This record gives sequence, C-alpha cells and structure tokens, in this order.
Amino acid sequence: MKRIESPEQFVEKINEDVYTVMKFDANWCPDCKNLDRFIGDIITEHDDKHFYAVDSEQFEDFASKYDVRGIPSLLVFKNGEKLAHLHSKFAKTPSQIREYLDTLK
Repeated sequence: MKRIESPEQFVEKINEDVYTVMKFDANWCPDCKNLDRFIGDIITEHDDKHFYAVDSEQFEDFASKYDVRGIPSLLVFKNGEKLAHLHSKFAKTPSQIREYLDTLK
C-alpha cells in the first residue's frame, strides 16, 4: 500500500472518481501493524478501489477534519466526499474489513 507523502497528494487522491480507501495509522500502533499483516489480500480482492496509508500524526489536520478518533481507521472517499468510515474498534479482523468494503460495491 502506497503511503501519502504530502497534503497535496492526499487531496488529489480523495478527489479521484474512484473509491479511495485511506488507512489512517501510526508507526507505533500495534493494531495498525496487525492490520498490515492481512490487508494485502483484501486489497487484491478489491482491485476496483485505490488504497493509501496516511500517518495520522504527520497529517493531524486531515485526521481531525475527517473525525479520525482512533487508529487504524479506514475512510472511503470518492470525488472529494467522505462516504464511509470504519472506526478503529471495528477494523481489527479481516472479516470486519471485508464486510465494510463489500458495502461499497
């Protein structure tokens, strides 16, 4: 999963005309590392979506603006609009994430 490197890149990606999943995380977060162990298969299953990782500490303004209260959180955007938000307590297992992403088809 590619990592967002600049505010401009974040804005560019969320404004695309495709489901864009932003995974807000932090390098010290054990739940984030656990999610990283299985997210690759889920990304492969959802090749109709674009996935990016966002460091919630590096991009605090975006985390605040989009109501990220815990990590990891998965936010889905399309054409600049936030369409869905999977909060951290519901983003711990592959089945939780698959169920969440399957609602976007």
